[in-house]
Parts: sequence; C-alpha cells; structure tokens
Amino acid sequence: MDPFCEHFGVCGGCKWQHLPYEEQLRFKQQQVVDALTRIGHVTPREVRPILGSEQTTHYRNKLEFTFSNRRWLTAEEIDSERNDTDMNALGFHIPGMFDKVLDIRRCHLQDDVSNRIRLAVKKYCLTHDGYPFFDLKNNAGFVRTLMIRTSSAGGVMVVMAFYYEDRARREALLDFIAAEVPEITSLMYVINEKCNDTLTDQDIRLYRGVDHLIERMEDLQFKVGPKSFYQTNSQQAYRLYSVVREFAELSGCETVYDLYTGTGTIANFVARRSRRVIGIEYVPEAIDDARVNAGLNGIENAVFYAGDMKDMLTESFIEAHGRPDVVITDPPRTGMHNDVTDTILRAAPERIVYVSCNPATQARDIARMADQYEIVRIQPVDMFPHTHHVENVALLRKKCTEKC
Repeated sequence: MDPFCEHFGVCGGCKWQHLPYEEQLRFKQQQVVDALTRIGHVTPREVRPILGSEQTTHYRNKLEFTFSNRRWLTAEEIDSERNDTDMNALGFHIPGMFDKVLDIRRCHLQDDVSNRIRLAVKKYCLTHDGYPFFDLKNNAGFVRTLMIRTSSAGGVMVVMAFYYEDRARREALLDFIAAEVPEITSLMYVINEKCNDTLTDQDIRLYRGVDHLIERMEDLQFKVGPKSFYQTNSQQAYRLYSVVREFAELSGCETVYDLYTGTGTIANFVARRSRRVIGIEYVPEAIDDARVNAGLNGIENAVFYAGDMKDMLTESFIEAHGRPDVVITDPPRTGMHNDVTDTILRAAPERIVYVSCNPATQARDIARMADQYEIVRIQPVDMFPHTHHVENVALLRKKCTEKC
C-alpha cells in the first residue's frame, strides 16, 4: 500500500507504513511467539490475539525534535548542485547519523498541534537574527531541541532547549510560542551546555503555565512532568495496564511487588485491588513522581523505593517488606539481571506478570524461570503502529510441587 507520509523511506520512524495494518499485527504476534519458542523454548498454554491500536496515526503523546545546521539532503537536492540550499532543519536524526537531521514538514505521529508548534518555531528562528541552529559536530549554535508532550486530558507541554543563555532572545521566542499557540498549558525551557541532548540531569525551568500535564485512567490521575516516563501511546497504555491487572488476578489480599515501577503507573493502577504494593525503580525522580501520584489519588497502600534493582531486591528487603504473592515486572529492553531473576525465584510468588518491550530478552528471562514457573498465557499489545516494536504481557504461575 502507498505510504501516507512524505518522509517515508528516509525518516527512521514509521518504517512499516507501506504494510496493511493487519499484516503488521500478524508479524508482531509471530515475533512474540517465535521469541518464546525459539529463544525461551517455552510454549504458552494460551496465546491471545494481539491488541491493535485504534489510532494508527497521531497516537504519540511525546516527540522530541532536533535543530541542526546540517540538514539531510535528498538525492535530488544533491544532484541539482544548487549552492543556495537552506541547510537548517528541525526534525529527526537520520538513523545511524548523529549529526544529520531530516527536516520534518509534517509528522503523523502526534496531534496536529505538534506540527503547528514545530513549524512556527522553525519559521521564527529562521526569520529573526540571533537564532543559529545547532551544529551537532562542533557544539555551536543557540537553539538545540524542542520537546512537545500532549495529554489525553487536553494539556500541551513545550520544552525549548538552548545551548547558552541569551535572555532577550530566549524570552522573545518563548513569548512568540505562547502567543502563537494558546493551547499550550506548560511552557518550559532549559539551558543545556552539555555535548549531548539528554535533559534528565538538567534544570528545566517553567516559563509560563504549570510544570506538568495530567493523564487520566479510569478514576485515577497521573502527574506527568517534563522528565517523567509515561507510555507514549496513552490509549494503548490503558489497555496494557488493564491486561496486567487482569493477569495479576488480585483479590485484595495480595502483597504485590512492582519492579521497574517507573513513575508508579502500574503500581497505582493495581493498588486498590491489592493489600499492599511495593514499587522499586532506579531513577529517584521517577520515584518522587510515583509518590506524588499515589498522594494525588489517595492511595495509601503503595510504597516506593529508589535504587538499582539487583541491589534493592534482596533477601533482607523481602524479609522487611514481606514475601510477594504477585510480582509485576516491566524491565528495560535489556531485561532482568540474573541476580534479580534469582531473587524472584527464591521469593517464590504465586504469580509473575512480566511486561516487556523486547520479546527476545523476555523469552530469555522466562527460560531462566521455566523450572519453577509455567507460562500460562500471553497478550501482545501494539503500542507503536507502523514500527516493528511490540509489547507483550506474560502470566507465569508457580508450578505445583510434589507437596501439592
């Protein structure tokens, strides 16, 4: 089928848009099954059909764009040998080339307000003196990155990153953005003098509005700041977490460990059906968000701890907090450390709900637990239409011993 985006084939995103969506889902489902059977050498008793996304475009709630003075040129532009070509770009990195950026005219991943903001910012910087686009090779320039977040509740957050402080020009641009797009509810900025673009260790400052967005799931509210991790497909995130809650089979009497809890979204989502929830996460700021979200929702039976998982999840920690009846784990793409897997096996919860964005490492970890746990069912979820990425939720149940 014909791709819907003019940037298809060059941009690193949406690489599967030439495939009918049903075919994409079929490939993703098979990817999960193949990983479990070929890498993990396990066969689930039940394989549920993948949950496709109702929205296959404009589904992302967060995008980050890069300013560059080294725009990626098309073959036609190179062949033309014109020397008046504008080399400035505001868009996405070319895969495998950190210093080349594809200028994006229209992106189909986020609400159209994102396109309006990006195009307006680019035009302003090009038509006003003193806004040189960043030189990624030589670390020079003024405007660096533009992050746009939206929420299902209607909020819009914009974070502008500058390489150095020029208060007059910074405020002029921020004032223009606020006036041009009145829907913006959170306008922020950062002075990033580092070599890389990551903002997690930077001081992000509020310029106008509030410093967060609100996401809603059922009767829960989640505060999302500029550094917060939140699933980028809000609609599918709700379906994913609903599957997790279902697989956990909670009666209200269970102690639940939520490993790699992030900002505590899953922990808070299952807390009202649990006796107690203990969340662990490496990033201290994320744990701060988790505690705020618990307070925001009046949840008093969830506690959160920050630290490296293999160092936090120990025998002494379990002795102090009680043996888990259910473990929910949602590790990064690299999967779980062997020490974490071993501690889970010693804790011997009745059920493990394993959420993964990488079927290969999920299969590897499940194989390590296969002597003690049976994989009962899996539920693939498509969080990222038109890409090869797929999430999978697996329910593992403790095998019955001879004493049963």
